Amino acid sequence: MLLSRESSGGRWRTRPDGMEKVTGTLQYLTDMSAEGMLVGRVLRSHQAHARILALRTEKATTVPGVHAVITHEDVPGLNGFGIALPHQPVFCEDRVRYTGDAIAAVAADSDEIAEYALSLIEVDYELLPVITDPEEAMKEDAVLLHPEGNVLHHTEYRKGNVAEAFAECAHVTEETYFTPRQMHTYMETEGGLFIPEDNGRLTVYSATQHGLMDRKQLSRILEMPEESIRVVSSPIGGSFGGKDELNVQPYGALLALRTGKPVRLHNSRAESVRAGLKRHPMKITMKTGCDKDGRLLAHQVRIVSDTGAYATLGTEVLNFATEHVMGPYLIEHMDVEGFCIYTNNGVSGEFRGFGGNQAIFAVEGQIDRLAEAAGIDPWEMRLRNLRRYGDPGPLGQPIVQTHGAMQVWEALAAASLMAERKNGPGRDARDPWTVTGVGGAIAMHGAGLGKGIPDPAGGRLCLALDGKIEAVFGYEEFGQGLIATMEQMLIEQYGFGAGDLRIIIGDTDVVPDSGSSTASRATSMMWMALRRLHPDFTARLAEAAESASGVSGLTAGPGGMWKESKLILSYTDLARTLSEPIVCETVFHYPTTSLERVGAHFLYTYSAIAVKVEVNLLTGCARVVDQYHAVAAGPVANPQGYLGQIEGGSSMAVGFTLTEDALMNEGSYVTKNLDTYIIPTIADMSGVQVEAIEDLPEHDTYGPRGVGEIGSVNLAPAVASAIFQAVGKRVTRLPIEPEFLQETPFIPQKAVNANVG
Repeated sequence: MLLSRESSGGRWRTRPDGMEKVTGTLQYLTDMSAEGMLVGRVLRSHQAHARILALRTEKATTVPGVHAVITHEDVPGLNGFGIALPHQPVFCEDRVRYTGDAIAAVAADSDEIAEYALSLIEVDYELLPVITDPEEAMKEDAVLLHPEGNVLHHTEYRKGNVAEAFAECAHVTEETYFTPRQMHTYMETEGGLFIPEDNGRLTVYSATQHGLMDRKQLSRILEMPEESIRVVSSPIGGSFGGKDELNVQPYGALLALRTGKPVRLHNSRAESVRAGLKRHPMKITMKTGCDKDGRLLAHQVRIVSDTGAYATLGTEVLNFATEHVMGPYLIEHMDVEGFCIYTNNGVSGEFRGFGGNQAIFAVEGQIDRLAEAAGIDPWEMRLRNLRRYGDPGPLGQPIVQTHGAMQVWEALAAASLMAERKNGPGRDARDPWTVTGVGGAIAMHGAGLGKGIPDPAGGRLCLALDGKIEAVFGYEEFGQGLIATMEQMLIEQYGFGAGDLRIIIGDTDVVPDSGSSTASRATSMMWMALRRLHPDFTARLAEAAESASGVSGLTAGPGGMWKESKLILSYTDLARTLSEPIVCETVFHYPTTSLERVGAHFLYTYSAIAVKVEVNLLTGCARVVDQYHAVAAGPVANPQGYLGQIEGGSSMAVGFTLTEDALMNEGSYVTKNLDTYIIPTIADMSGVQVEAIEDLPEHDTYGPRGVGEIGSVNLAPAVASAIFQAVGKRVTRLPIEPEFLQETPFIPQKAVNANVG
């Protein structure tokens, strides 16, 4: 189905939060205020690597209007955070490792006073060698950034005998690919409001993708019971992985508890650039070989990932990249090795695609190069090596079997844009400086956190005593349309009306542990949870309604309980007959493979993409002018949200491919704001078409797969392929610099004569 309002018919619905968003009345967490509120600010290191010899805060504490100045000495519990490895200091004590490291924080009556107080805090440093190159950091004589060394994580995957297989190859290509340090560039920068309650509890209104995980981390830092901390985390003005980790929460919480007053803390864009997470820059070296017929025989890969000063989820990102550098292809002989390395650069972390973007850019580039060497059409080359139904996953693991890879390959092969590719590069006689090309790429992308990683799921349905059907889940809404998707599922699966529903998410005081809103998992887990809840909840509604009305055979519908075409009892009237709410809850785990390898995935989404790219040979600027996405992700839960996710993911991929790189020099950001960091706008997103392939095998019980990431992972190699058709240059480094594409084209004599004299 080609997604559009017309093709979706009555399923195209206005989002529940749509009116507030388009009118500007929606209150994000950083818009909140409280009576007597103070302003929080954080002092961060200006050195990329140094020992702290002395820290003096006395002058700042004497400033009128300053209520608190805190340092590492004021952290009652663990002075560290991190989802997987809690070693990033809340406040540095004796050493700073990057220019975003926090040293102190203040709470004051105003922004101006807080900033002035920060300027009075004195720090004496002893400068240490700055390590910005991951491969330099791996050398034996490199300065150690952490006691355990500079290698956070090392991965390996080997199968067969690569050396012997390369000797049998008719064609071998070797290449090194480089990917950038991309920013999440969310609309709402990190921030929130922190309120100490009269009963000794703390309420945190702050952006996150997993409120219960934030609560756990804050509990360790504050040395408070988890039950004494309430985290309210929705709605959020964007995240894309960047707010999965703690950011401002420790500082706002500590200041609020110290002062006994509400504290608002909100990063400026420049501070968000400096201290926020980025996509892992990677250097991926590949050697790949095939026989004379294009069948892949050997694949050797080395990944070097720059995690910056601290771990965040660098280990997990490298695991994901290691799994995905094979692509959706069957290769008999494999040798993959990966390294995630500490440096004094800005901290890298989780980002939409989670290492898949970097890996897929590289492996798809290899397929294009081998196809050229073998004289085979690159799309045909993919077909000859594509995984089919029944094949294991990239790591040899059992996976949920679908025809997804073949389905997206066939859909793209039949697309008009791929037919246009056969015509070769395009030129316009009226514009000799511009040339066009068409390219394609394919991907399989794992969903969920993977084997061996806690990945809980669950939810709760309730007929409340006011007659509302409550859907209660531990997810967060950060713009992805989760509330709209949940509403649509409840309407279509249960027959409820939109007005019957009250959706409750993002409040740790009331929600069950549904797991993180990340890794393309939330839609799948909501669908599975609602399917599990359906028999019991609807049966209990029918039983209560029959008892109240005396009518048997009732079914749930819009507004209440129905008998055939007649409304018998409204939910409000039914609730009035109850002494307590009707509550049903389910608890389960995200499905995982049986292979005992940490991070290996079980559920995959498949995508093929064709793009048309226009290159201006005078300026070297490239522009994506047409896109066609074929996505095999099971049934479409929410057509509008599905399309929005693919469009949004592809826009981030356009930036990743053509313009975005948070440049650093000796550990300091050269890019400090959005005036020098160019992100795509709506003008760069013309011609996006999305074909949703909904078919799943009859035995499949997993329902819709998430599409939050799949739209972002394979656009870069498709653009690189299109550029090769247009100008004959192979792309190895992202973003693609204009200088790389710029040429001195043939200038017609008429144009020369017109400019003479």
